[in-house]
This record gives sequence, C-alpha cells and structure tokens, in this order.
Amino acid sequence: MAQTDPGSQEPSPVLDRGSAGVSAEPRPPDPGPPATGPRWAAAATVLVLLLLAGRYGYHRDELYFLQAGRHPSWGYPDQGPLTPLLARLADLVAPGNLYVLRTPSALIAGGCVLLVAGIARELGGSRAAQTMAAFLTATSAIALAGGHLLSTTTADVLVWLVVLRWTVRVLRTGDTRWAPAVGAVLGVGLLNKDLPLLLGAGLVIGVAWAGPRTLLTDRRILTGAALALLIAAPNLVWQAAHNFPQLRMASAISGGDSSYGGRLTGLLLQLVIISPFAVPVWVAGLRALERRPEWRCYRALGRTAVVVYAIVLITGGKGYYDAPLLLALTAAGSVRFAVGGIGRWWVRAGAVAALVSAAVISLPVIPADRLPGAVVAVNYDAGETIGWPAFTDSVAAVFRSLPAQERDRAVILTANYGEAGALARYGPAAGLPRAYSGHNGMADFGRPPNGTDVVIAVGWDHPDQLQQWFSDVRDAGRIDERVDVDNDENHGTVRVCRHPLRPWSELWQQMRHLG
Repeated sequence: MAQTDPGSQEPSPVLDRGSAGVSAEPRPPDPGPPATGPRWAAAATVLVLLLLAGRYGYHRDELYFLQAGRHPSWGYPDQGPLTPLLARLADLVAPGNLYVLRTPSALIAGGCVLLVAGIARELGGSRAAQTMAAFLTATSAIALAGGHLLSTTTADVLVWLVVLRWTVRVLRTGDTRWAPAVGAVLGVGLLNKDLPLLLGAGLVIGVAWAGPRTLLTDRRILTGAALALLIAAPNLVWQAAHNFPQLRMASAISGGDSSYGGRLTGLLLQLVIISPFAVPVWVAGLRALERRPEWRCYRALGRTAVVVYAIVLITGGKGYYDAPLLLALTAAGSVRFAVGGIGRWWVRAGAVAALVSAAVISLPVIPADRLPGAVVAVNYDAGETIGWPAFTDSVAAVFRSLPAQERDRAVILTANYGEAGALARYGPAAGLPRAYSGHNGMADFGRPPNGTDVVIAVGWDHPDQLQQWFSDVRDAGRIDERVDVDNDENHGTVRVCRHPLRPWSELWQQMRHLG
C-alpha cells in the first residue's frame, strides 16, 4: 500500500474561498485514480453479512420494528417510519425469514465501504489509500454490527456518508449542483431518525468556523435544506402533535437509561466503534485535515467532526452517533498513512488483529452456547439476539400452570418492547395470549382491556414495581434461555399478578415509559 499518493504532488496556488480577502494557498490535490480494492472489500462485506444473517436470532429491536410495521404511522416516540416500513415489507415478502429481513442492511454496509473509499479518493488518495480506507470500514464495528441487523443506525450511517461524500466534493470544487438531490437523501434520513439534524448542525458550524462561508447562503444548498425538511415534514408534524417524545427519549439516553448511552460509554466507544486498530488512523486524519496546507479547503470537515462529537458528549448521546464522521476521518487518515513505509507496516501488523476482533466481537461466528461474557460486555447487541424462542417457552410454562378459568382471561405484560415483540412472534405457536408493553412505541399498539384481572408479568426486575398496580403479585417461574448468556431476560423472574388496583385506562398511563 505504499504507492505514490497524488496528494503529495506539488500544489499550485489558488484563492482562499474561506477568507474575506484574497490570499494564495496550495491547491487541493485532484481525485486519486480509480481503485478495484474497495469493490472487492465491499463485495466481501456483503457476502459475509449475508452468509451470517441467519445466525443466533432476531434482535429485540427487529422484533419491535416488525410490530411497529404492523401499526404504520408517520412517527413513533423513538424513531421515524422508515425502518418499521422496511421490516414490514421484508415480512410480507418472506414472513419470519431473517435473511430477507437483513439483506438491506448487508447491502447498505457494502455501500458504506464504497462511500468511505470514495472520500479517500476525493481527497487525492492513491489506490492503496482507497483500499486501506475500504478495509478499515469493512472491518469496523459500526459497519459489521449495523450490517448484520436491521436497525435505524444502519440507514443513518449511509445517509451521513452520502452527505459527507458530497460535502468533500463541494469543499474541493465549490460545485453545489447536486445539493437538491443530497437534500432529498437527507430528508429520507430524517424519516428514519432525527440524527441527520445533528450532522446538519455540525456542518453549518464547521463551515462557519473554517469556511468557505459562501456555502451558508448558496441558493442550491438552501434549496436542498428546504427539500429535506419538506420530505421529513410528516414525521416532524407527528412529533409536534405528540409533544416531541424524542426529546424525552434523548433525556433518557443521556441518563444512561439505554444501551450505549451516557457520557463515559460515549467516550469509550470512540476507541472501538471503528476499531482500536483504526484509532491512530482517524486521529491522523483529523490532524491532517487541520494542518496539511493543500487540505486547507477541507478544514470544515474536521471541525464538523469536533463539533458533532462535542454535542454528543455534552448531551450524553449514544457514543456511536458520530461514527460516520469517524469513518470520514479514517478516509483522510488512510491517505496520510498510505504515504511511505508507515502504511505498509501498519496494515501488515494490524490486518489480522482487525479481522479477528471484528469477526469475534461484531459478528455471530461463535456458537451461541459458547459465547464469552466478554463479547456481550463489549457488544451488548449480541446477547439480545439469543434465546427468544426459549424465552417464549418459559413464559408458556407459567401460562400453562394457571387454572383453566384464569388462562381464558389472562394477558401478558412485558417490561420492554423486545419481550413483547418476541411473544408476538413466537407466542401464537405456543398458545399464548396477547402480550402488551408500555415501552416506547409499543404502548400505542394497544393496552389490556378493562376487566382483565390476571396478568403474567415478564421482565420486571423488582416486585414492588408491580405491587403499585396489583394487589396480588406472586413469583411463578424463571426465564431459562437454555444457554448461559448474560442478556436482559435470561434468569429473570416471571410473576403472576391479580386484581388490578385501578382501571386499565388509568394504569396504562403509569406503565408507559421511554428508554
């Protein structure tokens, strides 16, 4: 990977578009030559993800998306309508098929590999630099974990990278003709989740800070921004009509009441969300964007990354929110590392380590019954894809232990949407009644009818949570997922609750919660 970097050629003077006056500055390098390495990396990423798509089982979020897709809406308390719609379409094409459900994610991951390599090429990167950027993306935790599951993060990373790829081109050429099309992509991204607004805010501040400030008043860019808001308007209207529940979600996340939430976790994730092997590369990329004279026009990109990370850290957002910007910095760092012998040494020394860590931590290659606790500690999502059929069987055993007259009028109440989604998926075959949950959007999909007086409660850590709603709360069984995995459900207590203290119409308002 030590080919000559086009970015190292002697630049010629151009005007500084980010300053008020006129001064000479080095010209940014022309885009590098086309490379085949990124295409092979993208194809390999897609192939591996498709081959492993059926391993373990549904993630709790996927089970939730399947239920949300059956209750179409322009918005939900924790997301937009796009990912539930994709889940519903996949389930209509092939009900219960994990391969079909996860195929869009695998294809998106491959697209992200090409986009990051494209950023490296736009920065003047050689074929070696582009291939290095593609390799680091293909082995990154965000690409592999996001590509293995259907999640809102999967599409969000793609949207950010499309915008960033275009931004680098605009910073180099000043050509904004594609702004409306990019605005449309941004609008679709806002129908998935609100995080593209964070990217937009970061870019505005980054450009205002580093220039060229003329972009802030460019007619095409303003048109693209207006188009993005127009496309996203139905979801924004839904949020406004429901008192902006995503703001309350953000508050819950910042308090650590969510996976990967909290400031300390967010800080640590910066070291692993691409990979530990990539940290020196993206740090070098951030440094080069600020200091390389011929990259002066790209300073807004590095400063956008700083701004977005500062916002995430201050607000306590999830630590992977800025991952697409780290990938863009990785592209810049790959251009820097591919110059001279440092790139050869680094890639040869770390390639095997990166591949092994990516495979073990991000992908379901280890049998579920042998999965080390250390993997789940690092990759929480791995544990949440294991054991749902056995979880359902444990609940069914408690249900069958009830007297016949109680089984006829019993319902199930779960603490989170994943448990309710799992019981909706596997419960009918086990003869279980409907499961309800007050968690996030699941609370809007229905509540137990008034008159229901027998409830099987699952996922509640402490009985006093249930004793405030029922006069009789008794332990009745335990969850046994038949593998020794440390997830949110395994070994939990199943309880039978009787005699609600208030009508369900009142209880439901107390049981609703975000997180």
